[in-house]
Amino acid sequence: MRHLFAPLGLVLLLGTALLFPGCGAAGAAQDQFGGGTGDDPPPASGSMSPGELAYAQQVLDLVNAERANAGVGPVVWDEPATDVAYAHSVDMDVRNFFSHTNPDGLGPGDRINAAGIRWTAWGENIARGQDSPGAVMSGWMASPGHRDNILNANFTHLGVGVHSASGGPWWTQVFLRR
Repeated sequence: MRHLFAPLGLVLLLGTALLFPGCGAAGAAQDQFGGGTGDDPPPASGSMSPGELAYAQQVLDLVNAERANAGVGPVVWDEPATDVAYAHSVDMDVRNFFSHTNPDGLGPGDRINAAGIRWTAWGENIARGQDSPGAVMSGWMASPGHRDNILNANFTHLGVGVHSASGGPWWTQVFLRR
């Protein structure tokens, strides 16, 4: 299900979430933790520029502030999920689409599984065009589906991919329960 939300001419696509307790890559419940706490800076990424990585950290911090305000525990940085999120942001730019499903018909669960990430639940938010972490978070929090992913107490890990290029930036959040 897709709904477009366009505050101030910016585009957001409704977040999607799947909760499948006990399911995941190879059926395992947990593996490959990104490590750290929600307050720790993300590890260096070989893909995102330093500015993009700084924006990703700010998104994590803003997500955890919203979760704290709602009485929900924090999510922790997850490097493998960040790699998936960033690759999807780049793919949307390079192949000129804006969707949870890429032109090959692969969706978030397919991308997460292809990366070998083990999960028991996942969710994805995407956005395009917001010029700052605060702007993208404001848009996501104003959209029920995005907000639901951000405040979902089942999620324990978060990967954030920010791709800055003409026509963007492209933003992807990959939420996981590991």
